[in-house]
Amino acid sequence: MTSPGCRGFSAAAALLLLCATSAASAELSDKLRDDSELSQFYSQVEQNPIANATLTLRSCTLFVPTNEAFQRYKGNIHVLYHITTAAFSKEQLPKTVSSDMDGNPPLYITKNRNGDIYVNNARIIPSLSVEMTNREGKRQVMHIIDEVLQPLAVQKNAQDNINNPDAMQFLQMAEQLELNDFHLRTYRSQVTLAKKESVYQSPGAHTFLIPIDESFKLSARSGLVDAKVIDGHVIPNTVIFTAASQHDDPKTSAAFEDLLKVTVSFFKQKDGKMYVKSNTIVGDAKHREGVVLAEIVKANIPVQNGVVHLIHRPLMIIDTTVTDFLKENGENGALRKFYEVIMDNGGEVLDDITNLSEVTILAPSNDAWNASLIENLLRNRKKMREILNMHIIRDRLNVDKIRQKNANMIAQVPTVNNSTFLYFNVKGEGTDAVITVEGGGVNATIIQADVAQTNGYVHIIDRVLGVPHTTVLGKLESDPMMSDTYKMGQFSHFNDQLNNTQRRFTYFVPRDKGWQKTELDYPSAHKKLFMPDFSYHSKSILERHLAIADHVFTMKDLVQYSQQAGNVVLPTFRDSLQIRVEEEAGHLHDENASHEWTGYVIIWNYKKINVYRPDVECTNGIIHVIDYPLLEEKDVVVSGGSYLTESSICIILANLIMITVAKILN
Repeated sequence: MTSPGCRGFSAAAALLLLCATSAASAELSDKLRDDSELSQFYSQVEQNPIANATLTLRSCTLFVPTNEAFQRYKGNIHVLYHITTAAFSKEQLPKTVSSDMDGNPPLYITKNRNGDIYVNNARIIPSLSVEMTNREGKRQVMHIIDEVLQPLAVQKNAQDNINNPDAMQFLQMAEQLELNDFHLRTYRSQVTLAKKESVYQSPGAHTFLIPIDESFKLSARSGLVDAKVIDGHVIPNTVIFTAASQHDDPKTSAAFEDLLKVTVSFFKQKDGKMYVKSNTIVGDAKHREGVVLAEIVKANIPVQNGVVHLIHRPLMIIDTTVTDFLKENGENGALRKFYEVIMDNGGEVLDDITNLSEVTILAPSNDAWNASLIENLLRNRKKMREILNMHIIRDRLNVDKIRQKNANMIAQVPTVNNSTFLYFNVKGEGTDAVITVEGGGVNATIIQADVAQTNGYVHIIDRVLGVPHTTVLGKLESDPMMSDTYKMGQFSHFNDQLNNTQRRFTYFVPRDKGWQKTELDYPSAHKKLFMPDFSYHSKSILERHLAIADHVFTMKDLVQYSQQAGNVVLPTFRDSLQIRVEEEAGHLHDENASHEWTGYVIIWNYKKINVYRPDVECTNGIIHVIDYPLLEEKDVVVSGGSYLTESSICIILANLIMITVAKILN
């Protein structure tokens, strides 16, 4: 007879055994059922007999979208497209796996530079993957993904059985596919005419870029799609889905050989639109060098041998003017806001651009127009016309030409009105190079260069030129031409005041080359100016360059005042600055320049000092970059021991105090 204690022990043991058995028998299907964040996928699995059987009997890998992903998704759900009948951990995933859907269409596995792993266009969420064994002893793996996987969609009334076509079959059967009413007949006929079917039939994993019929409105454009252009629309042996694409990372196209070199890259705007661009690095008689931009109008269509993206115009083909490009990308494209501002100001600027035989446009991106200060200026048509003209250059100016101009100095280029100059600076080499342009006090970065047109180039920039967004101090700190003045002002604490937005500064800033000239003229004085021990002298000299008033003084103002009174007296921190400003013809900012310009000259203490960059606007003032500082040799006296540094004074004072104390104690 069993004692009550033994009976209690046996019950507890049985309970523990039951729990252990339950834990051991837990399967992936249980995990799916119990996770509330995955309930929508579990519901799809329950309704599909094949998916249920796979989970019960076979090894498998599940790619499971979250409920949030289901809520964003508007199409039909294909649960078997999320299942492959082999178990793969993240580390074991090959480049392609066959799905369990009819025809076993492949899923493509890619990895970006951050180490994120993608299946087609869906990211595998880190740390949420699960590996388990079912009752049959089969290994099963579940990866949680942030998007529903979408296979190639076929129209309901399709006559052919389409389940896993290659890219050529995709082109041939496009009318039976769900492509958002886009048609591909023109490009398909050009592929056939050029006998390039094999490119689209090629086994492997490639990226295909296919222009839609609407992009061939220009009657002559289809005739420009030759065999090399078709090659330029294919990235061989690389599958690129948009979510996994690297921003502006050039990939070699199939049109990459000795005499013709074309790369293709993807980039995304902040509004979410995806673009692809071709860059013909080395061109020939039929294929001009330059960049062509195309918006992706339908992305991430998987096929048997890679992925297809439909684009709004063909790559490589340069057959539109700058005006055509602005119109095409202005309606709802990458330059929509720039185009709107042009048209809101009467459209005359567009007429001016059209009348130029050679032109380069620095076009601010849509995001660039969101700056707070711009809103107030949009109503001022005269000011906006000046700002728009600042973005137009009467010349073909591509990156190579900018580099040539930038070889020995910051490149200076006149805008369309000839009275305003832009200043280009190139940092770095090759694909890592960053090109900035300064105009009207604004430093902008070229985010998309060399978009080629028949009569020039368009460079897309990240700021609107001529609309200041930084203080005098911010401009000094960021401008490579003013670094010496900035450094001198930092150690002398002169710069502390320049962030004050309650004041209006007019600052005559010597460019770095100007300070370098003083090293030749006054070598001893120059050396002391950049030593912290001589900060008092440095500060005094900088104060001479800074006028402080309730308004700024442009160069035109100063010329006008000089003509009226002979000299202009400007209020400075300690005293005043007396100058005269004149306009005179001279060479373009540099002794070796080839053409004339009308510039400004400052006369100070019988010296003529050229104004290198006038009217650099800031939020709390204006900067005039000058060729030479307002400096004389007597400003820093460095005769044998006649000047005592601050540290020397401190030592002497300390010694005097010690002597005095010693006398008192005695």
